[in-house]
This record gives sequence, structure tokens and C-alpha cells, in this order.
Amino acid sequence: MKVLVINCGSSSVKYQFINIENGDVLADGIAERIGEDVALFSYKTADYKKKKFEMLIKDHEKAISLIIDHIADAHHGVVKSLEEIDAVGHRLVHGGEFYAGSVKIDADVIRVMEECSSLAPLHNPANLKGIESMTAILPNVPQCGVFDTAFHQTMPAKAYLYALPLEMYKEQKIRRYGFHGTSHKYVSQLAADYIGKDIKDLKIITAHIGNGASITAINGGKSVDTSMGFTPLEGLMMGTRCGDIDPAIPIFMMKEMDMSVDEVNNVLNKKSGMLGLSAISNDMREIEEDILERKMPDAIQAHDVYAYKIKKYLGAYTAAMNGVDILVFTGGVGENMPILRSLVCKDLDYLGIKLDEKENNQFKGGTLDLSAKGSRVKVLKIQTNEELMIAMETKRILDEAK
Repeated sequence: MKVLVINCGSSSVKYQFINIENGDVLADGIAERIGEDVALFSYKTADYKKKKFEMLIKDHEKAISLIIDHIADAHHGVVKSLEEIDAVGHRLVHGGEFYAGSVKIDADVIRVMEECSSLAPLHNPANLKGIESMTAILPNVPQCGVFDTAFHQTMPAKAYLYALPLEMYKEQKIRRYGFHGTSHKYVSQLAADYIGKDIKDLKIITAHIGNGASITAINGGKSVDTSMGFTPLEGLMMGTRCGDIDPAIPIFMMKEMDMSVDEVNNVLNKKSGMLGLSAISNDMREIEEDILERKMPDAIQAHDVYAYKIKKYLGAYTAAMNGVDILVFTGGVGENMPILRSLVCKDLDYLGIKLDEKENNQFKGGTLDLSAKGSRVKVLKIQTNEELMIAMETKRILDEAK
């Protein structure tokens, strides 16, 4: 089965065309700056690369049409006929409490996503545009969706409820939802497979650390708590998002600093986190250079805060599960920044976490065991692959429907 995986953002469409039988990525790329005067489009196969090609892409349907045209191109395509596209798998962000698993997309799924658009105003409308565009271009190809929130629907009420008036949950559905579920599910299963144990017998903490970051407690293969909450703003300090703060701070910003709701929202989501605290960048590669080469105190301090917040969640989730067997680092930063992993794991001997610094400083792809001798907890670095997970889920859903 060949599955086209689509990830629609508000002004971008990322894609991978995957042969699910062997995991090969036949083609991948991105259309970005959709709707702007100059958009960018990239397309790559094993034998061909078109990167950052400037053009006009007026909407998502045009972007998806470009993707399909390139996949089926007579010279650089990877299929001879569009009939070789067996299915489409979509990354969907918010399914609320309606879905605890992946779904075949139908009218009911679309209705639910529309209802949940107020919970994810940047993401759900873009996801819906992707579904609508794909339906127009490939009307007979089945489409499936994998919700970011679905994996976390196993959280108990004590983990997902906020200490607000209960009516706000019952009527407005204000609760912790969690995100990055596809990544957390994927790497936790790989971690269990790597050490050769049934995931049902394991307590795992997965740290998905990228420009957006979240950490999840997984007990017996099920999410029991996660750091992102009602929105992706809560939890860990991130590239530009503040993460956990005193909820009175936004009120102070509006009252005492005369900021509007939109201005506060912009600061918390786009001007805070590593960018705000370092006053340098949200790109951890630049921060790493400033720490290691230029010894810049603001970068060092911001990085200390970044690591400290991850460390606090490790302790909290170990307590919540009464132990931990595996700690997984994943995501662009988690996979590629040894100094962060080192700082996070420092002085965690009491939890049974000991890092092998030599292994930690090796830059290898795939799965790497970073545990020092005598570490009771397996510390793993695992390369996440949400697109493959979406393709696998799409195949599973369609196979079960036969």
C-alpha cells in the first residue's frame, strides 16, 4: 500500500508519499507561504530534488494539486498513474473528547473537527482545507486522519481536569487535551520494541523536544499525563512559547501594561520561550553555539531554565507512575542537542537515571541507548517519524474495514 501523508498548516502543506510495505519514502517536501505573493515549494525523491522553488500558490487546493502533479510527473514522478495512490493520511490536530483513536474520514469526522475549531483555531480549519482539497482532486481515494489529541484520551480525570468551576468543563470542555500524541505513541512503542519488552509492562516518559515541546507519562502503553494542556501553550518552555506561567500574568499584562488580548496572546505564543528569555533566537542550534563557543550568559541562563523545566516534569511523572523504566528523548532538539540531554539528566541518580556522556555525544540517526552502566532507567534517543505513524495507522484502519 502507498499512502500520501498530508500535514496542513495555516499557510503550509508538508507531505510524504510512503510505501507502507517497506517504509520507503518515495517522495516528500513542503509547500509554504501559501497565499502570499511568493510561495515556496520543494519536492524530493531518491533521484531528484527541487528545493525552495519560488512560485504563486494561492490556496491549499493549489498546493495539493502541485504535490499530486509532481508525484505523477512523467520525468520525476514516482507513480505511473494516480491509481497507485492507495490512500491519504492526514495529521489532524484537535478531535476534542470525540475520538480516542485514528479514524476514516467521513461527514461525522468533518462535523466534529468543525465543532472543535474553537479549540484549535489555527490548526483545525487548515486541516479541513486539506481534506476538502484532497477530496476535490482525488475523490475516490480513501482518507484517514490521526488526531494529535487522540493518544491522550486515556488520561484519567485527575490528570485532565483543571481546578476551575466544573461547569466550565461540562459546558465549554475546558480541560487538558495534550498534543504531539502521534509522536509520543510512535517513540514509546519503538522504545518497548528496542528493549524487547511488552509495552503493557513498562512505565515510559517521552520527551518530544522541538520548537514546540511536550512530555508525556505513558503507563502500560497508555498516556496518563502530558504537559501540553487546553492548548499547546501550556507545559514546557519552548522555542517561542512561554509554557507554564502564573495565570495572573496575562491579567497583569492587560491591566498594568495596557496590552490587548491579541497582544498578550502574541507575546505568550510568539515572543516568549527561548527567544524571549535569551533575547537571541528560538533556534536551539544558535543557542548551542552561543553557549559552547561564545559563552554568552543570557543563552546559558535561558538554556538552564529550559532544561530545568524538563527535569521537573521528569520528577513529577516518575512520582505519578510510581517509577519509570524508560526515558525517551525525541524531536528536533531532543534528538540533536547533547548538552540539553546532559543537563536534564544531571543529578537524577536518585531516580535511577544515569547518562553515558560518551554515547550521548555521538551524532547517530535512529535509536541510540544513552544509558550509563548501572542505570536502572533506559535512556534512549529515538528519531520520531510522525508521517510513518500516520501511514501505518491509515493502513490499519483500511485493513480493518475490509
